[in-house]
Amino acid sequence: MAYVVRELICEIRRGHIKRGIRVMIGKDKICAVVAAEDQRSMWTQLGRALRQTRTVELRLDWLRTEGEIFAFLRRLASKRPRATLIATCRRLKASGRFRGTIASQLLILAEAIRAGCSWYDLEIESTSKCPPDLLEVLLGGGRRLESAHFFRGKPANWQSFATQLWRNRPDAIKIAANSSSLAEGLSLLRLARGRRNVVAIPMGDVTLPQRCLALREGSALSYAPVETATAPGQVSLHTLKNLYRADRISRKTRVYGVIGDPIAHSLSPQLQNAAFQARKMDAVYLPFLVHDLRDFLSAVEPLGIRGFSVTLPHKQKILRHLDDCDSLAAAIGAVNTVVVRGAGKLYGYNTDYIGVLRALQMRISLPASRVLILGAGGAARAVAFALAQSGAAVCICARRPQQAKSLAKAAGGEAVVRARLRKEFFDAIVNATPIGMFPAIERSPLAARELNCRLVFDLIYRPVETRLLQLAARRGIETVSGLEMFLAQGTAQWEIWTGQRAPVAAMRRAVLAALGAEDKPNLRAQA
Repeated sequence: MAYVVRELICEIRRGHIKRGIRVMIGKDKICAVVAAEDQRSMWTQLGRALRQTRTVELRLDWLRTEGEIFAFLRRLASKRPRATLIATCRRLKASGRFRGTIASQLLILAEAIRAGCSWYDLEIESTSKCPPDLLEVLLGGGRRLESAHFFRGKPANWQSFATQLWRNRPDAIKIAANSSSLAEGLSLLRLARGRRNVVAIPMGDVTLPQRCLALREGSALSYAPVETATAPGQVSLHTLKNLYRADRISRKTRVYGVIGDPIAHSLSPQLQNAAFQARKMDAVYLPFLVHDLRDFLSAVEPLGIRGFSVTLPHKQKILRHLDDCDSLAAAIGAVNTVVVRGAGKLYGYNTDYIGVLRALQMRISLPASRVLILGAGGAARAVAFALAQSGAAVCICARRPQQAKSLAKAAGGEAVVRARLRKEFFDAIVNATPIGMFPAIERSPLAARELNCRLVFDLIYRPVETRLLQLAARRGIETVSGLEMFLAQGTAQWEIWTGQRAPVAAMRRAVLAALGAEDKPNLRAQA
């Protein structure tokens, strides 16, 4: 310890340590988070990080022992990678993993600076107990990012709290707070607008899109883990950089998205972003986990959203918030596509209708066919109206009999109770429920003995081959994956938003790659 202090004092006297000059944290605004329990894995992650960005946070507190920490730092000192490295050794009290004392924490950060880290992150829980002169002597060779993390609760006024952090004279400040709504996330992000070296991070699954938009809102950095998430709602480095291209998003970038609950299963971001990249358009498409529809709609204008897809459970609920609606979507009573027009006016469409027809017309003659639809929600309504207008006899079977009767009446069909299915025969059965969707892939809405039909069509596309389709295939029944409908409705959405012809082949490739289904020739043949 004494040796480190003497060396740092010498550095100060030589003038190598410059204070009071506020510099950019890093040229690359996406900061890779490297976190592992052993120094070898840590080093491997660092190598992967440096292939995508030159700004990296080293979470030293994730290493199991101080011995592992110092072994990693010795190797770092010998290699000296050309990058902006931020050393972090967050203590348990600040929701980190380091169990040592503040003195040990400072010693580790001092070694990290000597090993080549130009910045260090020191949480307010430690800085509040350290005399400024001590920090200057021990850590003056690096620039300080003073951080505060709120996993529960938050200050009444973000601006006042930020002012408090700046009183400690750091080179930059970082505030991360768990946010249960987009409104809370926006409140935090406003803190960074028009200011240098302020890192604002809304944490949590609801505010995941705001992590992607944080740099546009003015945050000095956006953090993304190489492998291991270290905070709620983090997006992986590869995803943030390559799928959402967060470091290229500006105020001119058009923002689109998909809203639903749940939403993690959706591959719409892969589909739509592939199209934007293929056409070299300055636009991004993000997933919004929406528990509260009003919270999302209030964020449409502040986030500059130009259009969005709608999935369960909001396809019917969104209708009451629209300013106008396509006549077909109004007749169906469900919307899956919204365009945001001038003055924030919302206009609704339904492209599920198109997807259903494209998936089925090539396989069965819809006029005079008898089709059973499982479910009575927004997707089921689109299927029912598409089939009815094509001349099919529509039958509805749903968990709630009254909803089944209501949809059957609207589509000019009949409601069928599940007990009848073993004795009935249909030309096709269409699953319009979420049963069997990732991650609960072992479930099926029907048993094998209830599949008395020529064809089974499952609207679920993840997985491509659901449990329902597996049961049907074993009985020799033709199957149709929801991937085909997903692609058809998604390309129609893209064309509505952009007014251009969709790059269908590129969109299909992106989805197949995400599903790991490139070896399925029956799907590739549709490109």
